[in-house]
Amino acid sequence: QVQLVESGGGLVQAGDSLRLSCAASGRTVSSYAMGWLRQAPGKERELIAAIGWSDGTTYYSDSVKGRFTISRVDNGNTVYLEMNNLKPEDTAVYYCAAGFALRFDLLGKKDYYDNWGQGTQVTVSS
Repeated sequence: QVQLVESGGGLVQAGDSLRLSCAASGRTVSSYAMGWLRQAPGKERELIAAIGWSDGTTYYSDSVKGRFTISRVDNGNTVYLEMNNLKPEDTAVYYCAAGFALRFDLLGKKDYYDNWGQGTQVTVSS
């Protein structure tokens, strides 16, 4: 098990940038693939970005590809989501999540992430 705490959400205007952070703690954090998911009102939770535990392989959903960047530092204990050119449709609660030793072909499968943070709200005004 790992514990995850998100920060960095807020209210921004369309076109702005924002960086979310996820602080992970636990004995084997470096063995977890890390992901960012989001959930907008009335919609399903969507996996938008992920980074592997062993070689830094990344995954991005089509909705954020080219605008968002995921990275991890501090031996994997901190995960960032850099969000550029934000759009009103990016408005959602953003969650950090972790999945133990996920194979690279499972990075984009949200059901394999079983550790979750509490979420941070991102609101993008037009």
